[in-house]
Amino acid sequence: MVRQLKHHEKKLLRKVNFNTYKSENNHREHSIRARYYLQGTQDYAKYNVLCGNLRSLAHKLSALDPSDPFRKQLESEILEKLWAIGVLKQSREQGAGLSRVEHDVTVSAFCRRRLGVLMTRNGMVQDVKTAVSLIEQGHVRVGTEVVTDPAFLVTRNMEDFVTWVDSSKIKRTIMKYRDNMDDFDLMV
Repeated sequence: MVRQLKHHEKKLLRKVNFNTYKSENNHREHSIRARYYLQGTQDYAKYNVLCGNLRSLAHKLSALDPSDPFRKQLESEILEKLWAIGVLKQSREQGAGLSRVEHDVTVSAFCRRRLGVLMTRNGMVQDVKTAVSLIEQGHVRVGTEVVTDPAFLVTRNMEDFVTWVDSSKIKRTIMKYRDNMDDFDLMV
């Protein structure tokens, strides 16, 4: 049996909670995992480490002389790569610099490039949870490849190639609803 705390002890320990720790009370991680429907804890951690590495690289590059050709080349390669995968909203030609890497490369930026989020944004499904379940069931393909991993990151070039699998009943239902079924599809 533990004794009751005295008045001054309660007053001192009023703002201290020994049941939860500071590292466990991460509201940002929880909100991002809920918004983008991240199922495993490892996805958020990987994106977070990747963002930290990119920020530290950008910070080290910014310490170099701005007229250094190595810095210019590496900076342009990093910015073009981040723009191509869709993490940055602006390319180098549109005025993006190393400060954009430090401010705009976030876990949310990587999560926005996930296949389920892009399907929701393109209007293929209503919400990310439905998109994730359809991806896991094998109803979605990117290009010619069927994707069953909801953590698949879609680049800017591959955005237009996100479609339903040809044998998917969802595609058949959509085609029937829009009256786009041809005679061959009706036979199958």
